Amino acid sequence: MSFSLSKAMVSSTGEQLYTFEYAALVAETSITVVLSYVELGVIEAIGDLLHSREIARIAQIQRLRQDLGLNLVGAAMVLDMAQEIAQLRAQLRVHQSHRPNI
Repeated sequence: MSFSLSKAMVSSTGEQLYTFEYAALVAETSITVVLSYVELGVIEAIGDLLHSREIARIAQIQRLRQDLGLNLVGAAMVLDMAQEIAQLRAQLRVHQSHRPNI
């Protein structure tokens, strides 16, 4: 896998994508950690580039591991559950907004 020194590129859909090096820098970790997260499926890469949401996920995982002592699987599960809860809350708000006032 080759790495680019450029920090960002634009995808065919117009979204900003960032290099693993940039992700490691922003998340205050190593490229090796970023690569291992991609290989384990904890974050999703597009080739050798990442969306900003994946970089934020790396930083959140690092914080959960350092601050709470969670292992990688536990930290990933916490983030997945938090995302699911947010989606369910959004669905609930939509459902409640379409209810007729009685």
